[in-house]
Amino acid sequence: MHCPFCRHPDSRVVDSRTADDGTTIRRRRQCPTCSRRFTTVETASLMVIKRSGVTEPFSRDKVIAGVRKACQGRPVTEDALAKLGQRVEEAVRATGSAELSTHDVGLAILGPLRELDVVAYLRFASVYRAFDTLEDFETAIAELRERERPPAGPGDTPAPVGRPAATG
Repeated sequence: MHCPFCRHPDSRVVDSRTADDGTTIRRRRQCPTCSRRFTTVETASLMVIKRSGVTEPFSRDKVIAGVRKACQGRPVTEDALAKLGQRVEEAVRATGSAELSTHDVGLAILGPLRELDVVAYLRFASVYRAFDTLEDFETAIAELRERERPPAGPGDTPAPVGRPAATG
């Protein structure tokens, strides 16, 4: 690390601390030549490959902005959006990959969003998965209903299909 004051090509680390939920490291450095101190901030690079092939740095704020659109008019707080953004970032960083596709980021968003608000999930999924027909929505709703249904326990019998039984 070059000294920003005298441009000496080396420096000594005096102190290191994690910051921003552990995603960055703040280092206090000292130049061996001029003895002046300065601070550096290190982050692990995570790049997103867009559909066009262009790469850009991962942005938690961009994830939150996209999800905020899906949550418009829904009872979702800014704090809940911030937590979702953090979960998504942790999930994509946990892959260990330095580059991810927008598809991978979208997949990382769908799970936490489904837990947060199912209507917002459907809105986001309709754009992310490019729903074209009502059947696409019906399929997604059926999947959500299937996930919400508690598993059948021992001795449970399935509900009859067809006409209700006559009583009398």
